[in-house]
Amino acid sequence: MPTRKSLLTAFALLLCAAVLWWAYASFQARYLRTFDDQTTLFEGSQLQLPAELAGPGPIRVVHFWDPACPCNVGNQQHLGELIEHFAPQGVRFHVVQKPGSQGQLPDNLAALQPLAALPGSEHLPASPAVAIWDREGRLAYFGPYSEGAVCNASNSFIEPVLKALVEGRKINASNTLAQGCYCPWAG
Repeated sequence: MPTRKSLLTAFALLLCAAVLWWAYASFQARYLRTFDDQTTLFEGSQLQLPAELAGPGPIRVVHFWDPACPCNVGNQQHLGELIEHFAPQGVRFHVVQKPGSQGQLPDNLAALQPLAALPGSEHLPASPAVAIWDREGRLAYFGPYSEGAVCNASNSFIEPVLKALVEGRKINASNTLAQGCYCPWAG
């Protein structure tokens, strides 16, 4: 017959196991998500630069950032590398934070110039996303950084666009259909 001490020990172990299982399940539900292979259409016809940035000028890159989106982790290092490589070539980098959200960009993205708003950005389907305007002030690219679960230089859509624009070639890819790690932008 089990003693009172062994019953209390068994109960304590079961309680510890239950707490650990709950903590694991909570962490997994909050931070680990299965890859969503739902296709997202990024349609940029409504996007416009604010009046102070519109028109001819440098190539302008606008990063759409939702601090609560776990998908940002996959592109923030890559975005920092883009800034490092293309800012010295005259490309300007800006950021639009999801309305109503709170957060701070990592130190490697401190060069991003914040924009209070971007006309048409309320219609964004998802983030992280990027819009690139050429030297004439025309929207050259709008869409995700890459396709798939992570973003890096080997699968990025952005490097080829920026290289072409820096070389003076015209790009018109303002509508993009892609699968990847995205979070809804609208409320």
